[in-house]
Amino acid sequence: MAGAIIENMSTKKLVIVGVVLLLFQAFAFMVGGLIAPSPTTAVHYLATKCVDNQKGYHQGRKWFMPWGPNQCDKIKDFDEAMAKMIEANNIVFSVHIPLPNKEMSPWFQFILVILQFDIAFKMYNQIEDRAMVTIDVSLAYRDDTVSEWTEMAHSVEQRKLNCNFTTDKIKENEGRYYECDLLPFMEVGTVSHKYYLVNVRLPVYDRKKVNLGIGEIKDIRLVGIHQNGGFTKVWFAMKTFLTPSILIIMIWYWRRITMMTRPPVLLEK
Repeated sequence: MAGAIIENMSTKKLVIVGVVLLLFQAFAFMVGGLIAPSPTTAVHYLATKCVDNQKGYHQGRKWFMPWGPNQCDKIKDFDEAMAKMIEANNIVFSVHIPLPNKEMSPWFQFILVILQFDIAFKMYNQIEDRAMVTIDVSLAYRDDTVSEWTEMAHSVEQRKLNCNFTTDKIKENEGRYYECDLLPFMEVGTVSHKYYLVNVRLPVYDRKKVNLGIGEIKDIRLVGIHQNGGFTKVWFAMKTFLTPSILIIMIWYWRRITMMTRPPVLLEK
């Protein structure tokens, strides 16, 4: 056994090894194309406008549910809020992840959320250059539909608005929407719970010029992206099957190296 390992194998054995590897590759492609679902799913959420009846801003942590038995007091739009004399600081945008009658799973691996604003053009309330929007975000979780929400994260963040109005900025075009870029919102690295609740506030402070010059925000939309559970299961099954096979091949290869009369060369190591 003075030569390399591949030189000690007959043509028949080499052909068998090559065919087996091709079959494994074809099998992996067939599993990915016929059995495994798409890797990720994008779910669109429209935030519900809830009314915080408490006076002032930030008086304790209260969670606002968009639907269900304990749902919040809602308004349809900001015209209704103005008619009822509801201030902007008392409006909470609420999103429940996932949609009704569904639940999240650890097989989903992660949740990536993207933010989009629906901003209408108004002559007296236009988006200023380099406008920054300040968002107060609270995230909570629970594992059943009756228990209390547990706070998971809370943060006050700023995002730069990059919006274009494709028509003339005249009185006749009021009510049309800006075309705004999507904004990064949040990412949950592991889906450990069944239900998540996102509460978003847009606090307004005139003295500090917070959330001024950002246009007339009509709605907040979120896009939640998560890995499909079926894809994760197929991926896990493939790794479970292939890892022992690779270990067996490596053990066999190293055994063949140690059986040689000469020391192994660097490439063989």
